[in-house]
Amino acid sequence: MDNNLNSSNELKMADSVNIDGTENSRNTNGIPSIAAATDGKKITINPQDRIENKKESKLVDELLDWAESFVFSLFIMLLIMMFAFKLVEVEGDSMEGTLSNSDRILVSNLFGAPKPGDIVVVNSKGLNKTIVKRCIAVEGQVVEIDYNADTIKVDGKVIEEDYLSTFAKDMRNLMLFDTKYFDASASVYRYTVPDNCIFVLGDNRNNSTDSRFSSVAFVSIDDVLGKALVRIYPFNKFGKV
Repeated sequence: MDNNLNSSNELKMADSVNIDGTENSRNTNGIPSIAAATDGKKITINPQDRIENKKESKLVDELLDWAESFVFSLFIMLLIMMFAFKLVEVEGDSMEGTLSNSDRILVSNLFGAPKPGDIVVVNSKGLNKTIVKRCIAVEGQVVEIDYNADTIKVDGKVIEEDYLSTFAKDMRNLMLFDTKYFDASASVYRYTVPDNCIFVLGDNRNNSTDSRFSSVAFVSIDDVLGKALVRIYPFNKFGKV
């Protein structure tokens, strides 16, 4: 009987001691843990802790990847904002009724060539400054301005300009326009827009230096800085233009 007891005790000891002198034990989850002796101190390494540490490390890596992607995307957006969008201040009263002096507008060149009705910002070489006007016609189109009838025709059709004030619709022939486009027989000014150009007017027709004047004339597409999208300031007038 003593021999059986000794054998049982030896077996238990064999279960709890490794060949290298480390002790095996089981944690509350039944997962073996290892107790190693280092400099006379026992250090217990739990496999469950290793799993948790791996999970935490993976989570940190994912957060770092997300942060890196976010910073990169923000950088790209800032580059696009810098080169594709511009903030322009309106100077003068030539667009009064739609835009006023000192208004700030957001302008972009991302949305293709100007179309009739678009508000555009152009670099006027004749005036040596940037101006804000409305595109009335594009290349190949024919513009006829009749000051007696207060009408503007594009390709023979009167255009509707609901954005004009009542005062602006009462157009006056200032006798300062480029007379080479005046057709005396019809009492109209007729302009055929050349290739790669647009014809622009200010919404305040009686106080606007635009394509009717030789100092501006037809505007090359290359001189169009972009289309006006949104009025940023004043804040109480914020919105699409």
